Amino acid sequence: MARGDAPRDSYHLVGISFFILGLGTLLPWNFFITAIPYFQGRLAGANNTAETPGTNHTSPADTFNFNNWVTLLSQLPLLLFTLLNSFLYQCIPETVRILGSLLVILLLFTLTAVLVKVDMSPGLFFSITMASVWFINSFGAVLQGSLFGQLGTMPSKYSTLFLSGQGLAGIFAALAMIISMASGVDAQTSALGYFVTPCVGTIMSIMCYLSLPRLVSLVLGSRPTLEHHRYRPESEKFARYYLAKKPSKAQGQELETKAELLQSDEKNGIPSSPQKAALTLDLDLEKETEVEPEEPQKPEKPSVFIVLRKIWLTALCLVLVFTVTLSVFPAITAMVTSSTSPGKWSQFFNPICCFLLFNVMDCLGRSLTSYFLWPDEDSRLLPLLVCLRVLFVPLFMLCHVPERSRLPVLFPQDAYFITFMLLFAVSNGYLVSLTMCLAPRQVLPQEREVTGTLMTFFLALGLSCGASLSFLFKALL
Repeated sequence: MARGDAPRDSYHLVGISFFILGLGTLLPWNFFITAIPYFQGRLAGANNTAETPGTNHTSPADTFNFNNWVTLLSQLPLLLFTLLNSFLYQCIPETVRILGSLLVILLLFTLTAVLVKVDMSPGLFFSITMASVWFINSFGAVLQGSLFGQLGTMPSKYSTLFLSGQGLAGIFAALAMIISMASGVDAQTSALGYFVTPCVGTIMSIMCYLSLPRLVSLVLGSRPTLEHHRYRPESEKFARYYLAKKPSKAQGQELETKAELLQSDEKNGIPSSPQKAALTLDLDLEKETEVEPEEPQKPEKPSVFIVLRKIWLTALCLVLVFTVTLSVFPAITAMVTSSTSPGKWSQFFNPICCFLLFNVMDCLGRSLTSYFLWPDEDSRLLPLLVCLRVLFVPLFMLCHVPERSRLPVLFPQDAYFITFMLLFAVSNGYLVSLTMCLAPRQVLPQEREVTGTLMTFFLALGLSCGASLSFLFKALL
């Protein structure tokens, strides 16, 4: 089937489903880091009814280093499952991986919401929360990798929709925090409502995956009749066409459908037409290709080392971008407080200026690559721009963080922090998207699959390195 003859995604139902699934993959990470002040309040021994999720609560006695640990234990599973993905994905069916991961994430988030109402010692609360963070992000890594595998068979705009959903997850979490704080209810109810929100989001993701027309048609029957093919909704045919697991199987089903249509037309006395002639020629050519004996003309599997030699600089840039970002966000940035007198602005400063602002500007930065790619893959400006982002580390560390014992406060005003965060978030989104776009352009077409796998690994490596460095930078304060 030529690309122009491919089914259409009527009403964009498949696109909307993948957008919501993208939102669901990053909800866990964003809801945990946005609620860091709430967790710190619980771990400081404060009664869980005394702290709203967004209230700034940092103290020198924060022996648990919650924001550092939650960042590290969120990113290590991504690195681990990136290394194990080929073994894991071959052993466990795709549906089990996706639905199983979503159900476990839902269960653990429900536990997190229930713990809002349970009084317990800080040590026990920390242990349970860290275990939840580890397992939620482990299954989240499996979920994300499985969905990226499905997206690899679809037009590129569906990957863009999925990534846009992921970008919206941070904004969604920050808005949920702000709404829960502004609701006027007591702190415990506010925290409960906040953690119930990702449960609803995960349920929506489960429903979207179950409603994907591919699964619906598989439930109805493995081989559709000609009548079913003619009247099947376009989105269902679209999903069946693109989401087939094996190309050979999809091609066989496609040939079956073409043959059925041709035979039906001939039996019903429908005269020949240019469209039918083209379809017959297309079918004949494909049959000839299928009948020909297999010859050893398969291209050799691209060498990982050859691909790495071509993209090493771009991959290193990606690692450095995420290392800088995760080394201070949220471990350092979540500790910055407003320098104004206590009031509404002080209460909402961190959720708005740290989390909401970062996610909005990060999304903006990622979207800029849709309009231009600068610098290009041959320019040496990219490493320079990436290295300049290291300056954000001391800039944030010298902002208004009250609990410090070594470094001075050189940028006490709120305007400094907001300006730094704007540039920090836009540059993160743009450079991440730019490196992911440039890497495939540096290799041959048959090497792009290996390139994608390598870039995913380096992405996870950068996240883990940044999370590890956050402990050092917080200790330097």
